[in-house]
Amino acid sequence: MRSVSSNSIHRICCIIAIGNSNQYLTQRSHSLMNNCGSFHIYYSVQRSTMHYVTDKPVEATLPPHCTLLLIVDPISTSCRIAQEASKRGHCIGAIWTTTTDTEERDPARYGCASLRYKFELIEGRDWTATNGKEIAVVESVVNEAARRFKLTVAGCITGSGLPRSSQLADGLAKQMGLSTCTTPTTMIDVRNKFTQQTLLETAGLRSIKQVRGSTLDDEAIASFLDGEKYPLVIKLDEIGIQGGKIKLCHSKQEAIDHFRYLLQVIASSSNRTGAQVICQEFLRGVQVMVDNVSHNSKHKTCMVWRYDKRPANGERHVNFGMIPMESETHEAALAIPYVRQCLNAMGMKNGPSHAKCIVTVDGPVLIELKFRAHGGDGSWCHLARALTDGYSQVEASVDALLDPAAFELLPDAPLGPFNAHGLQVHLVSHSAGEVTSMPGFQVMKHLPSFVSLSTNVTVGSTVEYTTSLSTSPGVCVLMNKDESKLNIDLGLLRYLEEINALFDYKTKVESLARPTAASYTKQQKRNSRVDDMEKPSLVRIYSNDPKLTRQGMLMKRMTTIDASKEVVVVVDPYSTGCLVVNEIRSRGYQVIACWTLGFSEEMKTHTPGAAGEMKYFAEVDEQEDLADTVKAIYEAAGKLRVVACIAGGEAGVDCADEVSERMNLRTNGTHVANRRDKKIQQELIRDAGMRSVRQAAGSKWEHVVEFLQTEHYPVVLKPTDSAGSDGVKLCHNIEEAKQHFHHLFEVEAVNGGFNTEVLCQEFLRGKEYVVDQVSRDGIHKTSMVWVYDKRPANNSAFVYFGMVPVDPNSMEAKILIPYARGVLDVLGVNNGPSHAEVILTPTGPCLVEMNVRAHGGDGNWRSLARGLTGGYSQVEVTVDSYLDKKQFSITPNLPPTPFRASGQEVILVSYSRGRVIGTPGYDIIRDLQSFVYMETGIKVGSFVERTVDLLTGIGSVILMHEDISVLNADISRVREMELNNDLFEFERSGAMLTNASQRHLSEIIVCDDF
Repeated sequence: MRSVSSNSIHRICCIIAIGNSNQYLTQRSHSLMNNCGSFHIYYSVQRSTMHYVTDKPVEATLPPHCTLLLIVDPISTSCRIAQEASKRGHCIGAIWTTTTDTEERDPARYGCASLRYKFELIEGRDWTATNGKEIAVVESVVNEAARRFKLTVAGCITGSGLPRSSQLADGLAKQMGLSTCTTPTTMIDVRNKFTQQTLLETAGLRSIKQVRGSTLDDEAIASFLDGEKYPLVIKLDEIGIQGGKIKLCHSKQEAIDHFRYLLQVIASSSNRTGAQVICQEFLRGVQVMVDNVSHNSKHKTCMVWRYDKRPANGERHVNFGMIPMESETHEAALAIPYVRQCLNAMGMKNGPSHAKCIVTVDGPVLIELKFRAHGGDGSWCHLARALTDGYSQVEASVDALLDPAAFELLPDAPLGPFNAHGLQVHLVSHSAGEVTSMPGFQVMKHLPSFVSLSTNVTVGSTVEYTTSLSTSPGVCVLMNKDESKLNIDLGLLRYLEEINALFDYKTKVESLARPTAASYTKQQKRNSRVDDMEKPSLVRIYSNDPKLTRQGMLMKRMTTIDASKEVVVVVDPYSTGCLVVNEIRSRGYQVIACWTLGFSEEMKTHTPGAAGEMKYFAEVDEQEDLADTVKAIYEAAGKLRVVACIAGGEAGVDCADEVSERMNLRTNGTHVANRRDKKIQQELIRDAGMRSVRQAAGSKWEHVVEFLQTEHYPVVLKPTDSAGSDGVKLCHNIEEAKQHFHHLFEVEAVNGGFNTEVLCQEFLRGKEYVVDQVSRDGIHKTSMVWVYDKRPANNSAFVYFGMVPVDPNSMEAKILIPYARGVLDVLGVNNGPSHAEVILTPTGPCLVEMNVRAHGGDGNWRSLARGLTGGYSQVEVTVDSYLDKKQFSITPNLPPTPFRASGQEVILVSYSRGRVIGTPGYDIIRDLQSFVYMETGIKVGSFVERTVDLLTGIGSVILMHEDISVLNADISRVREMELNNDLFEFERSGAMLTNASQRHLSEIIVCDDF
């Protein structure tokens, strides 16, 4: 792109005037010469779209007039009107009321940096209203300024549209004998929303059903809330009061609550005189905006726009953009004459206006009429000028005020077809964070259709999920003569949003841990940097189909005739360990629970739903001395013979090895010191010549800093001896790594106690698998292989979407199973359950960690595994390995192939947030043909966050069916509900039905200067 000089612009405009028969454009050619400002501007030359750029504002070259245009509170688009009048040689006087602040008075924030006022009169500094004589006081000050500069006042308009500004502008115009906005005889406030609908009804025009009042005891209010169909719109009738949202209420209680809230807003407002609350019907249809300009009650339409509203980020009506409509389209053809009738009914006489309408099946209905220019800071005006023959509501407003002859030459409505195709795109962020760069903006500005970008996002800004206009990160205008090219560019822009490529964020420490039932109910730990997410007790839902549920039921199978005289010790039985306990008890054995030192009381109650109430023959605590622990077990067993000692969870592995070895039971022994230590595991397999992770570990920062300074990022940090779901984080730079390193020594481990050493490892790229195995006397049998379904979501790179069984005959399984068995041999694991977490990298499998215990996740996968194998899972085989040699010997070496059914664990993902008032998705999931089991911590009253890690997980569902097509259809249905935010019904937050404003989009980006 290159800059174009003012002389070049002059020649171009002359060509436009000669080459176009439009009388209006010919007359305006040298006005266009000065209308480039600092934006991309498109002009039409014989229907060919041309595109020019200026690097700096072009000063007016016309002889200055001696006329003065007064604007009360010139903010937003009225700044562009002022700039246009100034470019034509007129002087601008700004009158500021106390409804605006100092920052709002800067023209640069609205894209009008070149605008200079002839004078500014500020309330409180230059004038003060006393005894109701505000208009007379302002008139006196204005006349004095006009005399000083030898100017003639030619017009006076409101810039903000707020009641105070509008009343002052109309009153001043009337006092000075100028054209007023509305008919001088109009005695009522036509800007009031309720009054507008009343006037339409009186004029016989379609209006909104509504009532108004200041108390819920009002009979009309009570009757309306009782009898009208929901949802209803509840809002204030006084636009001058700040803080009162227009809210769509879906129930009577919600309407009452918002009504009361608005009464509080009124009570706390300094401008509350006469303000009331309006209750209105909710209109369904196409929402359009009709921009008009009037002169002596003659109305001309400058543009009709259609709002593009869709669900996003948990809200149902997020504004994605504003699309221009040709006057001949169905909605525009209905809306234009209707709006003009509305203007007449309200006495609109002079100046700009814009009307918001819903085109319903019964025709258009006015939502609200604003007696000022279309807002959005006029970011749409360049597009409007390009689509028409060089004009927009901005130019037409100046014509109506200062050049009536030019106004008469304007078309009655924009002539079709448009000169090009374009739209205003409201950017939608599907992520949140602190911005470090804006790569999407760089891509955007090179799109062939790019015109301009308005945004307040810079490095260091915090971007939120877009749920309303105030959380939109910007507005982009796209335009192209070729509609197909425009659509390609628009598609790319939306794709950038979907993949969260608009911004780079300050990286968050991401959890690599898989969500479990514990995480669905787990409260935030002290010093945690994860936001609070309230989680009540677990909700568990089972299938009513016996064919499905029996796969997870207990099967009583006596192993020996003396089982009732024998007892098994299970160390720290929690999660899947509880299922192992119940399987042992189902075979007639008693169970002693041995709790290790420091094991938390909370974790002792961590019981899967399938386990029911846990009952033990006895419970003992680990002692400081091993001999004392063994003694306590023998005393608890009494006359019963102790036949096995099994680890029931990660924290119990070391104790189980020590106790079983000391009691001469089946054991893995202690000959491999610190077998659980993830660092030791990697060192042992590396020494054995197997692929291992590059790593460093230590209890002090100095022990690991050299590794972290030389390793490629991201890197993984985790405690060396904790449960796999505890403290595992992905760090993207050394600062994050240092922060998490120290954080791990400050927080309590999930199993109790504190971490003593932190392991730093390379980040392995590839799919993550879990290999579940059970061993007896060094013979390893694989009970199942799983692959984690991890994908990006909600701006987090690794969100768990599920766990999918892997066919043992697949190429992946043939690589993974021998590797995992080799790791067991190296670590000296000869007996009992294990599950290896392995990444299948481009260079082969690499161990993440080997857990010498049953697969966790509360054993929710058990019923699925039994259905796939035809009747067994790791739980049953674990008990066989210790108590039933014969049964273990006939257990298959690998799961059957093909599986007996199709299924998977679906981990639920939330794309929205809010307080839950209903769970309609649960009923739909429960009725799915493949439904087996669901576990969730979310119920009515819970607060749900968007799922980004294990603490924001919302539950999991087991699906299984003999017909894979049924399974796939059910999975798709669940994922569809997630994307459409149909799992939960949230408390609704209202959305303001207004256009985006550069009052929160302060930076204007155009051309090549970012």
